[in-house]
Amino acid sequence: MSKLPNEAFRDTIGTIDEEGKRKFIFPKKPSGKFYDYRKWVSYILLIILVANPFIKINGNQFMLFNILERRFNIFGFPFWPQDFYIFVLFMIVGVVFVILFTVIFGRIFCGWICPQTIFLEMVFRRIEYWIEGDRGAQIRLAKQEWNAEKIRKKGIKWFIFLIISFVIANVFLAYVIGSDALFQMIEEGPTTHISTLIALSIFTAVFYFIFVWFREQVCIIACPYGRLQGVLLDNKSINVAYDFVRGEKENGRAKFNKKEDRETTGKGDCIDCKQCVNVCPTGIDIRNGTQLECVNCTACIDECDTIMDSVGLPKGLIRYASEDEIEKNEPFKFTARMKGYSAVLVILVGVLTGLLFLRTEVEAVILRLPGQLYEHKGENISNVFTYKIINKTNNDFKDVHFELVGIKGTLKLVGNQQVKVVKQGMTSGTIFIEINQYLLENDKTKLKIEVYNGDKKIETSTTSFLSPRSFD
Repeated sequence: MSKLPNEAFRDTIGTIDEEGKRKFIFPKKPSGKFYDYRKWVSYILLIILVANPFIKINGNQFMLFNILERRFNIFGFPFWPQDFYIFVLFMIVGVVFVILFTVIFGRIFCGWICPQTIFLEMVFRRIEYWIEGDRGAQIRLAKQEWNAEKIRKKGIKWFIFLIISFVIANVFLAYVIGSDALFQMIEEGPTTHISTLIALSIFTAVFYFIFVWFREQVCIIACPYGRLQGVLLDNKSINVAYDFVRGEKENGRAKFNKKEDRETTGKGDCIDCKQCVNVCPTGIDIRNGTQLECVNCTACIDECDTIMDSVGLPKGLIRYASEDEIEKNEPFKFTARMKGYSAVLVILVGVLTGLLFLRTEVEAVILRLPGQLYEHKGENISNVFTYKIINKTNNDFKDVHFELVGIKGTLKLVGNQQVKVVKQGMTSGTIFIEINQYLLENDKTKLKIEVYNGDKKIETSTTSFLSPRSFD
């Protein structure tokens, strides 16, 4: 079966030409109401993104993802390997939130919140417009020979891009190793931290490659989120959409002629100016319907509204709307599917909140030494235990000791050393516990041990004490 002429777009993506080669996109500089909103949202998010690793709450970095040392901070809450289930729940909550948002509003996350889009559209492309000019000037510059003008403009642009990529790499490194460690490495110089310098160079090269050459291909090829739209979206999801009912009408779109009445001729309101295509940062024609390349950036909405206003036609030919709203004139409804995702999200947030409140700042684990049973010492029974204390606070514990609760016995540390736990640190050791055999009621007695730092109780731990079944 032969394809209709207007269905040919399904055979390829907007960044590939007829020969299958990469087609570089030179989008027109957007302007309009939504673009102004996006600028404010982007600048606020950029400030947050850059400031996050340098903000501290109670001495904890606001955001930290130290995979090497398995230390994570989220909103100032420190998470250790023992708290990994909470960290995973945080991630699940984030995924479910994005899924719910996509089901309702489509790929709006990509156009308004995604760091890739924000950096590309609001930092790198704005610099590009400043140096090389708008769409037409950029196309002419790309086609002209490498003369002095082209070398100067390209050289300045690429150098600025390299500096910004280096700054982004440093911010990214601050998220990974911590801002304190980053500042220390800067003070000590690169020669003392060659491995970190290599990592920083790799990050810089990756960001430079993405924002200079790969660009929108990240959203189209590398990011799986666009392909998830096919699963998450339905006819009731709100997207950046072309009103094909109004735009095409009976006789389809046609060039604007101010002397004719389009209502009488049956021509659609779309005047086929292609400005929505020229302004698209991923090179698609929104009039073909929802496509995986569309990041819901609203540039086509602003451009179309400007054109409609200039020719005296109503705005909103391209707008935020669902397919059912356009085709059936149905208002937006919060569907059962959306309610289901919302219920799951509320439950997960409730569980996460409860776990955060129940989470302790100090964790003490006391376990019997593997492979050891018990030992007779006169009338006493002795067990060997190992302990591990994790200090999640920003205060040093200088005088840690243990006390048995609910039963009389003696507790001795191996070596009788003074136990100290530095802030955000961990310590471990061995304990001997002796209890009179006549105080033990069975062969496995539950012990309650309180952990103190000086006079302050910081944690309570339980363990099992082994003894013979009979003392006759």
